[in-house]
Amino acid sequence: MKIFGIFGDPIEHSLSPAMQNAALQTLGLDACYHPFRVPQDKLKDALLGAAAMSFSGLNLTIPLKEKALELDILHPDDLAAAIGAVNTVSFGPQGKMSGHNTDGAGALLALKDAGVRIKGSNVLLIGAGGAARALAYTLEREGAEISIANRSLPRAHELAASVGAMGFCLCDLDRLVPQSDIIINATSVGMRDGGARLFDSRLIKEKHAVFDIVYNRETELLKDARAAGAVAIDGVMMLVYQGAKALEIWTGLKAPVQVMEKAVRDALQERQKKATAAE
Repeated sequence: MKIFGIFGDPIEHSLSPAMQNAALQTLGLDACYHPFRVPQDKLKDALLGAAAMSFSGLNLTIPLKEKALELDILHPDDLAAAIGAVNTVSFGPQGKMSGHNTDGAGALLALKDAGVRIKGSNVLLIGAGGAARALAYTLEREGAEISIANRSLPRAHELAASVGAMGFCLCDLDRLVPQSDIIINATSVGMRDGGARLFDSRLIKEKHAVFDIVYNRETELLKDARAAGAVAIDGVMMLVYQGAKALEIWTGLKAPVQVMEKAVRDALQERQKKATAAE
């Protein structure tokens, strides 16, 4: 049996196991996909352990995507090196580990699915972590004008400089939102219940396209976008498309995208039912 998995911390929110196990079953492979909680300081040990146990592939999520590039045991491809983050690991002969990044491709397909025009658009990207790096790199290649706002201003400036964008702090959001065509949340804000908002919801207008990469729940940002009549895009299709690309890297087979989307949305509905029942 082939073993695949996802490393992250936290990891209990991940729907990648439901998605990838459905895909593996549809493809008729004798394989399974499991989640593993791995702190940053244990990533190297975890990757070496996976290689020793002949894992066939891994995904990395928060907060491991950038950390992976610091490890001498992992060899990033040109795209992952340019982005500065790894979200997919493949294993070659003698356990050689290669790093890839499929986040940018996944986000781009999700935006295009929703009919969002990227070239020439003013994009406000909130966040400067691994997913934000992939988005910034991809959007720049698509011809977007990008502003990057982040809690840490130096990190915003560093990422902005790498893609010819402008860097700002979160305190600038009230000024940046009205100037934007596309608003993208690439932070973990909204991942948990609690009503957290990055900025005043009244700033969102019908003209906006709002994309939140959080996929495990409908975030306050997306609720505000729908209420304003704006285009609202959740993170499900980004998850599906990046996962499909990862699966194709590992297996060489065409991923069953529709099966993967259904598995994610079914799992989300089941999670919501349990949460409602527990209230």
